[in-house]
Amino acid sequence: MPESFASAPGQVVRQLTSLDAQFLAIEDARNFTHVGGVAVVDPSTAPGGKLDLADVHDLIEQRLHMLPPFRWKLQGVPLGLDHPYWINDPDFDIEFHVRELALPAPGDDAQLATQVERLFARPLDRSRPLWEVYVIQGLEGGRVALVSKIHHSVLDGVSGAEILGSLYDLEPSGRELPPKPDPDENGGPPSPAGLVARGAIRTPGRVLGAIRHIPKTIPNLDEVAVLRAVPGVATIGRISDRTHLSDHRDPDGHVLERPHGRAPRTSLNGPVSAQRRFSFGSISLDAVKRVKDAYGVKVNDVVVSLSAGALREFLISHDDLPDEPLVSMIPVSVRTEEEMGTYGNKLSAMVVQIPTDEPDPVERLRRANAELSQAKDYFAGLPNDLLVEVNDMIPPVLYARTAKVTTTLGASSRFQPHFNAVISNVPGPPVPLYIAGARLESNYPLSVIMDGVGLNITVLSYRHSLDFGIIGDRDLSPAGFDSLMDTVRSDLAALEQRAATQTG
Repeated sequence: MPESFASAPGQVVRQLTSLDAQFLAIEDARNFTHVGGVAVVDPSTAPGGKLDLADVHDLIEQRLHMLPPFRWKLQGVPLGLDHPYWINDPDFDIEFHVRELALPAPGDDAQLATQVERLFARPLDRSRPLWEVYVIQGLEGGRVALVSKIHHSVLDGVSGAEILGSLYDLEPSGRELPPKPDPDENGGPPSPAGLVARGAIRTPGRVLGAIRHIPKTIPNLDEVAVLRAVPGVATIGRISDRTHLSDHRDPDGHVLERPHGRAPRTSLNGPVSAQRRFSFGSISLDAVKRVKDAYGVKVNDVVVSLSAGALREFLISHDDLPDEPLVSMIPVSVRTEEEMGTYGNKLSAMVVQIPTDEPDPVERLRRANAELSQAKDYFAGLPNDLLVEVNDMIPPVLYARTAKVTTTLGASSRFQPHFNAVISNVPGPPVPLYIAGARLESNYPLSVIMDGVGLNITVLSYRHSLDFGIIGDRDLSPAGFDSLMDTVRSDLAALEQRAATQTG
């Protein structure tokens, strides 16, 4: 759990975990680690049939007490002796964070994507709370888009869903809000000297904690996605297996095989530029479930196989498809019920081969199911906090440099990539949602790319749809990534047709 303390009346100070701090450490002029989404809403259900800047401004302001991270700003520790802290911004100005703009006619999806690309290619201002919301008018059909940006150091996917739950309602009329707490006198942020002293006091405990983690972390270093390219890490994993330091067993006591496969080098895995390309689209969740039932697999297996097919066709079109399967990083939440509402990051990751070498969509689905099943079984035997514990072993004063080195290794042509792409499937609400009375139609997620991983496919379910958000480095495909969504749709249609033939 993140550590908090009160520095003065009204000022609760909360320290970032090592994993939270990692998302700050890897940022530079080209690598941005904010996440967000493009929510497309129908304002006809809202009062007056509109949704504008004032409506969104007022809604967020009324719910700030339900959204603690929206008031947090960074407080660094001098000389980087400890991880930074979140403090309540004494000069918080909501007008800086909520903005409005409009698309020129006709306001189509291509124009919206271009605007999102521009917004996401700008870093967040670290002197203020790390979030922004843009109200974009002028979409076709009178629709409005809400584009959100929030730094990954603030939240992960589960925490993002909690934010969504605070902003959206189940009815156009809204809901009764919990009472605001009594205002306390703000005592101001902690002093730099106090933070240095606190960091010095905590250092011995941090060192002892790192030592305690060694028996669990060293044997599993090869399972940490961002360390896979570091020379020697794979050797440590193999030695650990032979010496039984890492012994993963299923419930019946059988030793589980370590998932196989190393990421081949592709054009997806070099340094990224500062510019982005964004493509988005939706497919029928009902169709995905029909395919899932016909082949006895899971929804996530279908999503991964469709994504693998899209990546396959994209690399073929760029004459860059390797003979070996690509390797994907799949984020996994390890947040417990007790940790709900604490924000920050409680994440781990599976690193899985995906069958990009398979041309047949049905066989690709079967192979994706087999690979994911093996990876899940093996992942279940790993420590839940492996990613946090590995990061905790790095002294804060060396943290930023270490994070940049591991990122650079993954992008260097001299070393094997950590993995080739990120594929994430996040379950969302199955019921209609409303914001300030406007009905949510689609919610396309936006995630992170960085040096070594130039493409990210994130999927969010909502009602009867799976909403895809595909973000990548502009230099990978100046024309964009719409072809990936085209392949996803065509492969889903092929799977449906084959499934109908199979059951007919």
